Amino acid sequence: MNLDIRLPIGLLFAILGGLLVLYGLWTHFSNPNMYDRSLGLNINLWWGIVMSFFGAFMIWLGRRGATEIPDQAH
Repeated sequence: MNLDIRLPIGLLFAILGGLLVLYGLWTHFSNPNMYDRSLGLNINLWWGIVMSFFGAFMIWLGRRGATEIPDQAH
């Protein structure tokens, strides 16, 4: 079984990060007063971007590692 754990973890972070980005954008335009408690910083948007980049990085590592697996069948 050649499943690299970085692929599902990367997909999880990319999907959740994308959802956070969408929610952060939606609340930025619909309810900008929501972020008054966080000094005007859109936490959902920024952490969604960070999670999306981390997920993309993990997917890239998983895809790169999948091509470098040597054939171990004897």
